[in-house]
Amino acid sequence: MKKNTETTPTDKPKRLFDCIDYQLAQFPLDDMLAAKEQGEWRRYSTAEVKDKVNRISAALLELGIAKGDGTAEGRDKIAILSPNCPEWMLVDMAIQQIGAISVPVYPTINPSELEFILKDAAVKMVFTGNESLYHKVQQMRSYLPQLQAVYNFKHVDNAPLWTELLTEPKPETARQVTQLRDAVGEHELATILYTSGTTGTPKGVMLSHYNILSNVFGSALIIQEVGVFRKKAISFLPLNHAFERMATYCYFYSGVSIYYAEGMESIAGNLREVKPTIFTTVPRLLEKVYEGIVAKGSELKGNKKKLFFWALNLAEQFEINKPMPLSYRLQLAIADRLVFSKWRHALGGEVKSIITGAAACQVRLLKIFTAAKIVIQEGYGLTEASPIISGNRYPEHNRMFGTVGPLLEGVEVKIAKDGEILCKGPNVMMGYYKRSDLTAEVIDAEGWLHTGDIGTIVDGKFLKITDRKKELFKTSGGKYVAPQPIENKMVESNWIEQIMVVGETQKYVGALIVPAFTKLREWYSNQGKTYPGNEAVLDDKDVWQMIKEAVNQYNLNFSPVEQVKKFALLPSEWTIEGGELTPTLKLKRKVILEKYQGLIGSLYT
Repeated sequence: MKKNTETTPTDKPKRLFDCIDYQLAQFPLDDMLAAKEQGEWRRYSTAEVKDKVNRISAALLELGIAKGDGTAEGRDKIAILSPNCPEWMLVDMAIQQIGAISVPVYPTINPSELEFILKDAAVKMVFTGNESLYHKVQQMRSYLPQLQAVYNFKHVDNAPLWTELLTEPKPETARQVTQLRDAVGEHELATILYTSGTTGTPKGVMLSHYNILSNVFGSALIIQEVGVFRKKAISFLPLNHAFERMATYCYFYSGVSIYYAEGMESIAGNLREVKPTIFTTVPRLLEKVYEGIVAKGSELKGNKKKLFFWALNLAEQFEINKPMPLSYRLQLAIADRLVFSKWRHALGGEVKSIITGAAACQVRLLKIFTAAKIVIQEGYGLTEASPIISGNRYPEHNRMFGTVGPLLEGVEVKIAKDGEILCKGPNVMMGYYKRSDLTAEVIDAEGWLHTGDIGTIVDGKFLKITDRKKELFKTSGGKYVAPQPIENKMVESNWIEQIMVVGETQKYVGALIVPAFTKLREWYSNQGKTYPGNEAVLDDKDVWQMIKEAVNQYNLNFSPVEQVKKFALLPSEWTIEGGELTPTLKLKRKVILEKYQGLIGSLYT
């Protein structure tokens, strides 16, 4: 018999770790968390999660981790530097419930930023996810006098293993865990998330239990419309990303089992195994999924290939909240049976909704996936807002392509005179760790968080992002240019993988373009030519002409002052490791401008 999960507000969790007890009381799961171990799915029940979290909390107390004087700086900090896994969440909750502070860090972080964070937060202990991350921390131990221990989630020779913390706690220590857990207040600091954004030194965003849980409750209303109770989600966005971390607690609260992907290269296989109903992603990964689908379609022959691209063209015309002709709907039904059903099967066959955020998603992709009965719910937020501000809902009447949806429950937004989106609500951060000066710059005296994004409200309820305030630039002619809409349109081209629009104080707009080398390889093959390599491709006049035609085509969508007049091609993709992308795959414009200063200058000589 299905249990009624409706509760009164007083039954709701008040601290993040209360989500375990909430789930245990309302709908205990056999697979609250799951991950592959030795090729098999290892499942953790709700009861086992609770037991292990309590054991780790007790062990941390025995090791001297303390709540301190209760201030942000006085509390002990523990960093988690690991790919996604159940252990990540077990440790996160164990840290919180004894009043210590978890400091999650991207596993792809560069050493200098990692050292800065561990020093700035005076981290006393680090949990690492594999041997390379363990050694990355060990190599900087001499610069980190506060660091007392490093535990690893995987076996590493001569390294303490996290399982050493799972011993039966002493009775007095177990009582102390209970006392500390009961004493944690909902408005107390729960975590510090360091975000460098697209420029600057990392800043520690302080979020309370109340901040994140307010977002959890609002987001739960969104995912529960999908029908996720006792269904599965797959997790692959980094858990230290505020979006994925909040989504995890939202899944706990909504009765969704979480299965962790083995890695980016294993997602396709894991999707087929897990058969999730929902998952979160960022637009770049969604683009990769789409590119993979199109690549397979391109390999088809004859009528099958024609059918595939007929269906794709049909999907690009899809609209919501407006009547479509009967002839279109009949064609779509045929396309669904013969083509789109295979797409859903490749994603496990059960996916109903994919929630995307962190950057703008191409409207074309929204239409295509939605036509294929895979609803893309684009949302918006930032770490400082815990992180969701708005999101498109599952029912059509609360979704609009090209917008980031209605506001989350309890969140207020107003548009400033200069177009900046201001946010107020229980989700707004406590402030930046040890940086009251920076806090005062983004949260005004009335409590409004200045997001740095430019936007508008459509039809009185849909928030639309038009650009980043700091990324707007002025040409020498005094005209403002918003680069993001131009970039988002240009990457719809088959020949453009990445692009950054430039032109600050210049007489016209230019661009740096990374060609879509995978598609170019395919083009060379179709021409009966040998692919000469990425460097040599940049000298091919035919390639230049194809990219130039694409740029000219998409330029028609913009005013003359916004159109890309000249561009330069680059021989390799921008990456997180190369320093050109943030961990959420946004362009680090300042880094790219400095790195390619000479090349950009050549566009204007």
